[in-house]
Amino acid sequence: MSDLIDVEYLVIGAGMSGLGFANWIRAEAETRGQPTPSVLVVEAESEPGGYCRTIVQDGFVWDYSGHFFHFRHPEIEAWLRARMPGQDVRTVDRVSKIRFAERDIDFPFQKNIHQLPQQDFIDCLHDLYFRDQHVLDEAAAPGSFSAMLYARYGRGIAERFLIPYNEKLYATDLAALDEHAMGRFFPHADVADIVRNMKRPDNGSYNGSFTYPAGGAIEYVRALLRDLPADAVACDERVIAIDPVGKTATTTRRTIRWRHLVSSAPLPTLAQLCGVAHDASAFSWNAVLVFNLGFDRKGRDDAHWMYFPDRATSYYRVGWYDNIMGSDRMSLYVELGAPAGARWDVETTRARVLADLARDGIIVDHQLVSWHSVVLDPAYVHITRESIAESARLIALLDAAGIHSVGRYGGWTYCSIEDNLVETRALAARLATA
Repeated sequence: MSDLIDVEYLVIGAGMSGLGFANWIRAEAETRGQPTPSVLVVEAESEPGGYCRTIVQDGFVWDYSGHFFHFRHPEIEAWLRARMPGQDVRTVDRVSKIRFAERDIDFPFQKNIHQLPQQDFIDCLHDLYFRDQHVLDEAAAPGSFSAMLYARYGRGIAERFLIPYNEKLYATDLAALDEHAMGRFFPHADVADIVRNMKRPDNGSYNGSFTYPAGGAIEYVRALLRDLPADAVACDERVIAIDPVGKTATTTRRTIRWRHLVSSAPLPTLAQLCGVAHDASAFSWNAVLVFNLGFDRKGRDDAHWMYFPDRATSYYRVGWYDNIMGSDRMSLYVELGAPAGARWDVETTRARVLADLARDGIIVDHQLVSWHSVVLDPAYVHITRESIAESARLIALLDAAGIHSVGRYGGWTYCSIEDNLVETRALAARLATA
């Protein structure tokens, strides 16, 4: 191991959060007329990007999963675009569907129950109207995500889509999750919204439109790398221990002394690296197996992604890259949820996925010409009352030691990629004046 080196800012993780911070802290110094701070981003993988990495194979462009950007801050989008010269970035008005009873229902389900078969529509409308008189399922503990679904929408809507779909996604009992587990990303609707939508459709949501580059999500990562010195990012370097008192980090290559440490590693992992006592049982998550599938010809062209609540179907979501980029061969991503640490027989699972795609009419006589798979673990964190309390305690304790935990996994939260950039920009502004 090499001698001790010193940096002002050590960043763990070269994903969007870590690279975003590295840019923002340098920009803060320039704005304030301060010397450019020393920043080192260490990444355990062999390339930067985290889950925003992209695979280019046999003429297909796939991400590790569907990573689409929903910008609410035009200045951030403009900043990224300025660092992507010549890149074809599509702005797309999202079309998303739900497969239910062999019908394609517009998303969100709760605002489009009038599109259901008649008896399902009557049951959903009845249960919605009389929802306050229903006795909640015993598993729907007060304050839980499932209790919120029953209370807001009644049994019909909850049990036809919201519960089975989200249990497939999160791979857990929704009674274990906090009622605000999805925050602003859950498409709430009241009775008036639902009835009004029957006459005047309005299915807008936070991701009603999105942008996507022809080169895949990695183009946004490359935009964040554009202004950083070549030696500011060190890949194939894993942090194995952190000393919060001595302000040093030991990696697989060296020891690094820092003034501030910014980490996008999962919060319980960071606490363990720091030797900070924590309640590991407060943290749980799911894993997602993603199949990227390329076919010999075009399929349907009227959807960008589709949700599948049927528990008999292997996947919970299917997305069409070709309908975003207008390409002439069907290019899918297919997502399957499972508990953390799940082990798949990939070949057997792929065969089942292809059979399910054929049953659902997504592939007809298509020939699979290329494919790729990847496991995301962790994928979606489980936000519970226990995780909320323990996360807040750990984040405050670490922050006081100059260790700042950021991003979806560092904050143990549900957020967008843009949220990570907003968060790290605010952190850089705060630290620049510290």
